Amino acid sequence: MVKLVESMDRSHPARPCLVFSNDPDAGGLSKAAQMGVPVAAVSHKPFGSDRARFEAEINHQLEAAETDIICLAGFMRILTPGFMAKWHKRMLNIHPSLLPKYKGLDTHARALAAGDAEAGCTVHEATAELDGGPILCQARLPVDDGETAQTLAAKVLRLEHVIYPATLRRFAQGDRSRQDYTGCDAT
Repeated sequence: MVKLVESMDRSHPARPCLVFSNDPDAGGLSKAAQMGVPVAAVSHKPFGSDRARFEAEINHQLEAAETDIICLAGFMRILTPGFMAKWHKRMLNIHPSLLPKYKGLDTHARALAAGDAEAGCTVHEATAELDGGPILCQARLPVDDGETAQTLAAKVLRLEHVIYPATLRRFAQGDRSRQDYTGCDAT
């Protein structure tokens, strides 16, 4: 989130209008506030299994902020097809694997267990399919001998900080083409 906000300088076609979290204690909220970005948090817990009511509150917050594009970054809640339809073609997500491999959680451990020679991250349009949607960018890096899930996660995060802001810039300009990134030394 910080890298996305930092990237939105005067030459960027988008502006940060809200940082939202379902965790009122999320560290990103205070970072965003310090950067001058409006913040909002609505815990999903009081809504129990009523996802529609929770998502109605999310929509209220997003609409009040006049949101055009949603960039998911660490929002670990599965959103309903109805919510996804409302924001269709206006929502990005980043995932720490080379999709379609390793959708969901524990991506780095799964890549290591499979003996993959490379790993990476993917920015994609978010759809109702978990970690699905058209791929807009991927970045790859080698998996080193002796790599752990933690060291691989740190390397992949550096790639995420490069490709997500670049992809958001293109997306905000209307470019939905896939442009994979090959110029990052994240080791």
